[in-house]
Amino acid sequence: MVLPTATLGIIGGSGTYGLEDMANPKWIAVETPWGEPSSEFLFGELEGIQAVFLPRHGTGHRIPPSDINYRANIDALKRCGVREILSVSACGSFREEMAPGDLVVVDQFVDRTRSRAGSFFGTGCVAHVPFANPTCARLAGTLESAARDAGANVHRGGTYVTIEGPQFSSYAESKIFRAILGCHVVGMTNLPEARLAREAEICYATLAMVTDYDCWHPEHGDIDINSIREVMQQNAARARRSIANIARAHARDRPVCAEGCERALEHSIITHPGARDPALVGRLDAVAGRVLSR
Repeated sequence: MVLPTATLGIIGGSGTYGLEDMANPKWIAVETPWGEPSSEFLFGELEGIQAVFLPRHGTGHRIPPSDINYRANIDALKRCGVREILSVSACGSFREEMAPGDLVVVDQFVDRTRSRAGSFFGTGCVAHVPFANPTCARLAGTLESAARDAGANVHRGGTYVTIEGPQFSSYAESKIFRAILGCHVVGMTNLPEARLAREAEICYATLAMVTDYDCWHPEHGDIDINSIREVMQQNAARARRSIANIARAHARDRPVCAEGCERALEHSIITHPGARDPALVGRLDAVAGRVLSR
């Protein structure tokens, strides 16, 4: 089938499972050579632009972080024409000033996962994309303004450590992430998602919604899932307003990305054309077709 075209993609994490403000909404299944995405995709109009929404954990939050098919999710968004991905994610905080209810526009990642497919490329077609700056600074700036206009307390910049989960951090891990690694927030889903978005040449930015202080904080102790749910509900409303604001800005001005996200593969594929695996190249048609077709 011919898929609708959407330039803005929103991936919703814990607590963000739909977009009530979307006009003419329609759920559509998207097939990929990487398997099934987390769910059908919600297509519609958001502030006058064509957008698409994906619940990262599936309908009803049925998929744990380690079992999410990140490659299928990003490939499907690319097939829909998405040029910008806004990732909305719940997180714990390692900083006193980043309190529950605050939003953090993340700009760096630390990877502590261990069992996830982290690349579209592999044996038969090798690529090394630049990832020093994992998020798109232009999109992050727009996101910061959108969240502030939504009335949120926003922190620009911060390092997000991605843990495997589904368990929360131990006390020892929490102290290491905070004091030794210097991280600001912790979550379970933004890697390999951000890496795959870069390989697919899609601008990517994260709106991390603080729900708790992890377990390092002497006055808060272990994580209370009921308290997290309450903060999620409050954050979800702020996130929806932020998404509407960024869609409005997107409708006004969508230039070619000066950060280079859309040309990340320009010189990254190093396997000689004659040595490339045709089967893998075929699976890369959406992600890397721009450069592989030359």
